[in-house]
Amino acid sequence: MTQPGLFDIEFRLDDLSKIGDPLLFLNETIKWNDFDDILRMVRAKDRERRGASNCSGRKPFSLRVMFKVLILQSLYDLSDDQLEFMIKDRLSFMRFLGLKMEDTIPDSKSIWHYREMFTNTNTMDKLFRKFNRMLEQRGFSAKKGTLIDATIVNAPIQRNKREENEIIKKGEVPEEWKEKSAKLAQKDVDARWGSKHGTPTFGYKAHAAVDNKNKIIRHIETTPANVHDSKVYGSLLKSDKNSSKDVWADSGYVGSSDSLPEGYREHVCSKGFRGKPLSEFQKKCNRRKSKVRCRVEHVFGQLKNVMNLFIRTIGLKRANAKVKMAALCYNMTRLATLTRIKLREKCPLAA
Repeated sequence: MTQPGLFDIEFRLDDLSKIGDPLLFLNETIKWNDFDDILRMVRAKDRERRGASNCSGRKPFSLRVMFKVLILQSLYDLSDDQLEFMIKDRLSFMRFLGLKMEDTIPDSKSIWHYREMFTNTNTMDKLFRKFNRMLEQRGFSAKKGTLIDATIVNAPIQRNKREENEIIKKGEVPEEWKEKSAKLAQKDVDARWGSKHGTPTFGYKAHAAVDNKNKIIRHIETTPANVHDSKVYGSLLKSDKNSSKDVWADSGYVGSSDSLPEGYREHVCSKGFRGKPLSEFQKKCNRRKSKVRCRVEHVFGQLKNVMNLFIRTIGLKRANAKVKMAALCYNMTRLATLTRIKLREKCPLAA
C-alpha cells in the first residue's frame, strides 16, 4: 500500500472532472450569489415567525450551502439520512457544496430544519421566480407560446376509516385525531384521490406552464389530486411573459376557455364523446397540435422518471414547496443543457 499524498483528493477530483461531473458544470453555470438577497431574509423571517432571538450554540450553516443541499436532495431523490451519508461519502457532492474534508457536514436534523425554514417562509417560490428572471437576463426568455398540462404526483396512501374520509372531504379533522397529536402529525388531510387514464391515484397534482422554445417551467402550482386541470388554467398564464400568445393543451382543458386571459390563442385538442366520436378532420388537427403539446411531457418525464418526484411530506404547504424545488432544479439542469448546446454551436470541438 502506498502512503497517502498531500494532493490525493485534488487529483481524484480532477479525474472526476475529466470523466464528466454534471454537478461541476451545474455549479459553474449557476450564479449562486444572485440568490443571496433572498437567502439573507430567510433566517430573519423565520426567527420573527417563531418569536425567537439570537441564541448561543453551534454556528449556523451557510444558507447558500443549505440551499444547495436541498437542490441535491431534490435532484437525486434522497431522504434526509441518505443525503447526510451521501455528502460525507461523495467527493462530487462536497465539491458542489464548497465543503472540505475538515468542514462540518450538515446532519439529517439540520437538513430537515432548514427545509422547514425555507417552506414556512415561502422561500421556494421566491427562489423559483428569481431564477426565472435570471434566465431572462441570460437570453432564455419565454418564446413560441406556452404549453399547459398537469400531472399527478403520488403521496403515501392514507389508511383511514370510511367515516374519517367523509369528515376529511368536508375540510374537517376527526375528533379522535385531535386528541392524538402524534397521529394527527402523520395524517395528510390535504391530499386526495385523483384519476389518470382510469387509474385511481392518491396525492397531489402539479399544474405547469412551460415555454415552447426552451422547455423551461415558467409557472407551476400544486393542488390536491382531485382538482380538475381546467380550474388552474387561467392562473397559470396570469404572469406569463411569453413573446407569443399561443397556448397548447390536451383535451382535458376543453370548455375552459372562459378562464383564459384575453388575447390568447387556444390550441386545445378536441375531445370525443359517447355517440359523437372525433371526425377524421378533428383527429388530424389533434395530431398537429400534439406534435407541439407533447414537449411538456418531456418535462414531466424528467421530474417523475429521472428525479423521481414523490410527495413524502405532510400537507399542501410542504407539497407545494417540494414541487417548487423540483421545478427549480429542473430549470437549473435545463439551463446547463441549453448552455452546453450554445457552446457546441459556437465551438463544435468544445463540450
